[in-house]
Formats: sequence, C-alpha cells, structure tokens
Amino acid sequence: MPLSLSEANQVVHAAVTKAQEMNIRISVAVCDAGGRLVAFNRMDGAIWASAYGSQGKAVASVAFGRASGELQERAGSPIIQGIAAAEGGHMIPSQGAVPIIRNGIVEGACGVGGGTAQQDEDCARAGVAKI
Repeated sequence: MPLSLSEANQVVHAAVTKAQEMNIRISVAVCDAGGRLVAFNRMDGAIWASAYGSQGKAVASVAFGRASGELQERAGSPIIQGIAAAEGGHMIPSQGAVPIIRNGIVEGACGVGGGTAQQDEDCARAGVAKI
C-alpha cells in the first residue's frame, strides 16, 4: 500500500514534536516513492532555506533507499551527480533524511532541515518511527 496523506501528516507531526522537544525550528518534508512531495511543514521561525533543504534531502533518501547522510561521502561522484542532474537538481545528498520502508519496499522518505545535520536526522527518524 502506498504512503497515504494521513500517514505523511503523522510523520510531519512527530518530526515537529521532536524538534519542539529539542528546542529547534525546522522544516519537514515527506515525499512518496517517486520523490514527489506529499506533506510539508515549516515551523514558525525556521530559516527559509530549510524548506528547500528538507525536500532535497528527502528526494535523495528515497532515490537511494537509505539515509541521505550515507550519500555524503560520495556526493561528488559521477553517479550521484548524474542522477541528481537527471532528476532535475533537487536532490541534496546530505544528512537529515531517512527512507520510509515497509515490507522491504521504499514507499517514501522524510527530510528535515533547520537544525544541525544530526538534529535533522533525529527529527526525521522520530517522524518515520510513528508509522
């Protein structure tokens, strides 16, 4: 079953709740298996660039079916750069997003921006853990 809007909103809510606990302001994006935005939220006071960062990290995570931070070391490789270019240049292979995997199938990803790289990933993991 594909990721539903209700589930995506649950992920967003849980990520925002985690950010509030950490006293940080974030943007959180949930995309489907094709990297298309399903749900998004930008907390009051979050930097505007976090809106783009959260979405780009989610796209990278879903494209490769792994945490976006795992792609950082190879971000400049021809493979990653070629895929990012073919995808339209929205992909950000940097820590802060995790895939949503059910029954071995990548159904989407949650990306977060606005905190440190580790804070972003912690919020994304908290979000995905809710579904």
